[in-house]
Amino acid sequence: MVPPPSTPSRRPPRPFENAAETSGVPPDPPADALLIEIAWEVCNQVGGIYQVVRSKAPLMVNRWHDRYCLIGPYIERKAQLEFEPSPTNEWFARIVAALERDGVIAHHGHWLIPGRPRVLLLEHRRLSEGIVGFRQALSKELQIEVPPGEAVIDEAILFGESVRRALSVMNEALGGGRIGGAEVTLRRVLAHFHEWQGAVALPFLRRRHPDVATVFTTHATQLGRYIASSEHDFYDKLARIDPDAAALQYNVRVQHRIERACARDAHVFTTVSQITAEECFALLGRTPDVITPNGLDVSRYNVGHDFQTFHADFKQRIHTFTMGYFFPYSRFDLDRTLYMFTSGRFEPRNKGFDLCLEAMSRLNAQLKLMRLNVTIVFFVIASRPTRSIHPLVLEKRGVLNELREVCENVVERVGDALFQRAATGDALELDDLVEEYWQLRYRRTQAAFRMNTPPPIVTHILEDDQTDPILMQLRALKLFNQADDPVKVVYHPEFLTPVNPLWGVEYEQFVRGCHLGLFPSAYEPWGYTPLECMALGTPAISSDLAGFGRYVEETLPDHDQWGVWVLQRRGRTFEEAAEDLASRVFEYCTLTRRHRVALRNEVEKRSWDFDWSRLGIAYHRAHDLALERS
Repeated sequence: MVPPPSTPSRRPPRPFENAAETSGVPPDPPADALLIEIAWEVCNQVGGIYQVVRSKAPLMVNRWHDRYCLIGPYIERKAQLEFEPSPTNEWFARIVAALERDGVIAHHGHWLIPGRPRVLLLEHRRLSEGIVGFRQALSKELQIEVPPGEAVIDEAILFGESVRRALSVMNEALGGGRIGGAEVTLRRVLAHFHEWQGAVALPFLRRRHPDVATVFTTHATQLGRYIASSEHDFYDKLARIDPDAAALQYNVRVQHRIERACARDAHVFTTVSQITAEECFALLGRTPDVITPNGLDVSRYNVGHDFQTFHADFKQRIHTFTMGYFFPYSRFDLDRTLYMFTSGRFEPRNKGFDLCLEAMSRLNAQLKLMRLNVTIVFFVIASRPTRSIHPLVLEKRGVLNELREVCENVVERVGDALFQRAATGDALELDDLVEEYWQLRYRRTQAAFRMNTPPPIVTHILEDDQTDPILMQLRALKLFNQADDPVKVVYHPEFLTPVNPLWGVEYEQFVRGCHLGLFPSAYEPWGYTPLECMALGTPAISSDLAGFGRYVEETLPDHDQWGVWVLQRRGRTFEEAAEDLASRVFEYCTLTRRHRVALRNEVEKRSWDFDWSRLGIAYHRAHDLALERS
């Protein structure tokens, strides 16, 4: 057994390496190396890392071809949807057989995504009987004490042990063999780990198999996420935080120490943004070697010249929701209505939900004063425990559907008679053409649609209605969707899906139909939501405390002119940021329709700056550097 790697020196983070410095075509990787990418979210959607690994896979396949493989956990219900088993070739057949002899069942196949990358899914839970010994190994070799009964940590340890065995087997099987359709000679294994939950194997590999090249990417430090959600001015306090004491305070001591060990022991340590690099330096004790910003496969979203048509079509779907939700109580002009939204993991402070609502309250007062005759419908979309869709909301949507059916029947029955009357030169009169039955049904349906109370502010009945932070803030701000409120708020505590009876659209379709996305995060290592808005042709607001916003500021100086605004939050009070956000949204409300169309064109065009073909160069650099260092 070799001694543990030395701790890297603590040095200030380097200046950000911008996109221009990372452009260019990378050289081909060494022909004798095998790249294995390991993440808990391979074929297992949980959060944002799934999007990173999934969308980046085609780029890795294009560079490494059959010498690229992903490893993830075997979660049967999810594997059935995303994983296609396939026969193993000669080299991987040896790996699967050796793993089975070592107590690990590996499922070989392909991920059902663009690029169809090779995947090994490991049944890590089969090692459950050895969990006590695995905990002891963390204590003895890494000096990390793991208390029993921590289900999430135990799961990560079991997955880590199965990954360690898989990589050990691969390392011992180096040599000649057929991978795919080619005969290759492998001499090196490069293992790229994402996040602490997928990287428990890394420190053990450095001690037991130091010739395996390793890369560790943290997408957000565990400790940073907890501190930022509980305390203001997180980044201003970074230099004064005692990481060990804070990890104990927030009960993430084990996760923090595993993450710190991975950052320390990796040949190459990366993170997704410069702002998170500062966090890593302060909390994990190592400056990242490479910044690997998150990209997208922009071509997946691209619909060419049709994207303005798509906006109009999906805006009409949102109009339908709006009519069913608001029109029983009060009416407003849909042609002068702007749809805005925020969405993401339910971390109201970290994601800036609280700032958005404060800004909407201020905007509501400002629009009343200025009398712009514009209505804003602002959606807050996140996932919360709910009992059901609010019965009244569901009822009114059902009545709206019936009203549509009545109108379609009237049009169908009147059409032929009206055509004959027009041909004979008669005046345009319709009342006598509509049968009494349909006139009566029309009036009854209209009557059933009307209500004399304000509309609800939440679409569902929540499990914790009295203590939910969003509802509590809406009540405190008195944002109750009164008839004279130009700003209406819809809190939708469930992610959008086509099977939702209130919508019938995908999230991406909803985003296409909106006018503006608001994501003024207080803590966001990267932030995919504004980038997804760009790819879908929707302008967005980010913040300088988000990795994405910081990247935009430092690499795209003209961003204010083409539809991505970066709200300044660092070093400013909540009230100052809220006032600035309200002012920015008010400015958007004053734009003409032609100006909004031009912005959608520009923001969609600039989204290609974030395609993996450009940002993926940083991953290539990290892989090449790890092979050099090992």
